[in-house]
Amino acid sequence: MKQFWAAEFLKILNVKLHCNGKPPGIETQRVLFAANHVSWLDICVLMAACPTRFVAKAEIRNWPVVGLLSQNTGTLFIERTKRSDTRRINQNISDVLTAGDRVTIFPEGTTSDGTILQHFHASLLQSAASVGGQLYPIAIRYRNTEGEICKEAAYIDSSLLLSLKQILRQIRIDVDVTFLEPIESMGKNRRELARLSEQAIANALSLSVAHMEPGKFSGRPDG
Repeated sequence: MKQFWAAEFLKILNVKLHCNGKPPGIETQRVLFAANHVSWLDICVLMAACPTRFVAKAEIRNWPVVGLLSQNTGTLFIERTKRSDTRRINQNISDVLTAGDRVTIFPEGTTSDGTILQHFHASLLQSAASVGGQLYPIAIRYRNTEGEICKEAAYIDSSLLLSLKQILRQIRIDVDVTFLEPIESMGKNRRELARLSEQAIANALSLSVAHMEPGKFSGRPDG
């Protein structure tokens, strides 16, 4: 039902979903998805492609439509201003994975316009390492009718209403969702998982990675 409603919502917005690669089968346990983050549309797109729960910033709970959809799909909300909340969320993710459900995180912790990949923060990847789960990188790209990166789909420095208007002005938006080869987390730490998933997605999208400055602390809570 979640998948159906997400797909119908994309149709209303004239967003056409194209899935590539092989998502994990229902028999695959302890699956954590790590995706690049471009838009609030990412939640609907991934839900339509492969039903999952999400980790998102707490503010989204108050957003119209998207907030309701997020709550109804079992989203785990994190208080990004509270660094101590990361431990709680990691435990929640571990519990969900152990119970057999799937969770998606956006390790960039923010959105981009789709032309660059932001540095992947490692903090929320601790759950995969803790339960020995499978980490599946997912590459997301929005394209306009000319086949170029659709920057209008991005959610950057805008209100949800303005973003929605911008999306509706487009003739059509195509979104490519590519499921990449899984990364075995057993024997790896969270930073290794962050770099491996980051590089896999960067390669799939042919993008460069905007790494943080040397010495800058990277363990802040992710959205």
